Amino acid sequence: MEALLPIIIQVVTGVIGGQAVGAALKQVSMSQLAKVLSGVIGGVAGGTILSMILGGGAVDPAAAAEAGGAMGGILGDVIGGAGGGAILTAIVGTIMKGANR
Repeated sequence: MEALLPIIIQVVTGVIGGQAVGAALKQVSMSQLAKVLSGVIGGVAGGTILSMILGGGAVDPAAAAEAGGAMGGILGDVIGGAGGGAILTAIVGTIMKGANR
């Protein structure tokens, strides 16, 4: 369960970040499924990358939390998840906008 918690946090915050960017980019017609999927994928990727950077390259979430302190733990997962979800959703939205022209 200890290894699953960071992934759950990254998924949830990734969806939140993706929905926030999807709401901000109203001119882009993205479906809910596209926003959720890009938020989930971006959230997990962003949270993992941030944990690796702050945790000294540790792939194991528990080791990253120990090495990076609070930022490598839950706070790092929240920031990385929300940021990654928002960034990937913005990228997907921009691509979809260009494809719809």
